[in-house]
Amino acid sequence: MTSVVIAAHNEASVIGRCLDALLADAQPGELDITVVPNGCTDTTASVASARPVRVVEIDRASKPAALNAGDDVAVGFPRLYLDADMVVSAADVRALVYRLSVGGQQVGGGAQVGLAAAPRRELDLTGRPWPVRAYFTISRRLPAFDHALFGRGAITLSDQARQRFDRFPDMVADDLFLDSLFSDQEKVVVDAVVTTVATPYTTRDLVRRLTRVRRGNAAMRRAGDGRQLDVHVRSADRLSWLRDVVLRDPRLAPAGAVYAVITLAAALLARRSPEDDTTWQRDESTRAEPSPPEPSPPTVSQRSRTRPVR
Repeated sequence: MTSVVIAAHNEASVIGRCLDALLADAQPGELDITVVPNGCTDTTASVASARPVRVVEIDRASKPAALNAGDDVAVGFPRLYLDADMVVSAADVRALVYRLSVGGQQVGGGAQVGLAAAPRRELDLTGRPWPVRAYFTISRRLPAFDHALFGRGAITLSDQARQRFDRFPDMVADDLFLDSLFSDQEKVVVDAVVTTVATPYTTRDLVRRLTRVRRGNAAMRRAGDGRQLDVHVRSADRLSWLRDVVLRDPRLAPAGAVYAVITLAAALLARRSPEDDTTWQRDESTRAEPSPPEPSPPTVSQRSRTRPVR
């Protein structure tokens, strides 16, 4: 039996579709699903309770605390840690599990297998402003994502893999933590399973998200370097966007400039943010009604027709 653990903070608008997708084609007894509403002020718990899943509520709004609470009651392996806004089916879960190595034995037939498996990600950029599109034009090409577990909204671990750690550390960047536990050879990205990751609707929301992510990743790296965590957290490659993306395709230079400016802004803001903040780190714009798109810059022909008012 595969256990699915879903940490959910004020996810009433999306948790229903997440659970319905999992349950639609699941066989009896195939999935053990636990939803952990944490610090919710909406109807996340009641929406989840309307489905045949286990619901464990905790008062504190904390993703690592919710993941640990879900782990405490989950009964099966492999184990899938799933974001509440992701839509995957039971068939997708089977495909992820198929690519795992269980008890040191390869159970994926002739396919590549690992201790941890994650889906291929696609980015939803529909209706996003040009700076957001430019940023992800570079981001999606970074080699760091080739074998990474993070940024996909779903990570599946075998029983053997789950033995690599005891509890999720009380800090954000849980997916970076899991990614750091395994070598590239122990991780598998399953192209046949796709998760669609919603990107921020505004440039401001993008900067806010990156600020939170950067602050959380930095705290995780400091904890690893200081031996507070029994794991080596991969270091950040700040120039990969230039060396591995723009210099290989100079046509991407304008997008690279936007990427650099947004990344620098997030880095400066992260330094001014509280280091011990372990509250939820997510982009709220993708849970709400989208803001009107930011205007695109005028084209050359449009600029030539524009005259200042005298």
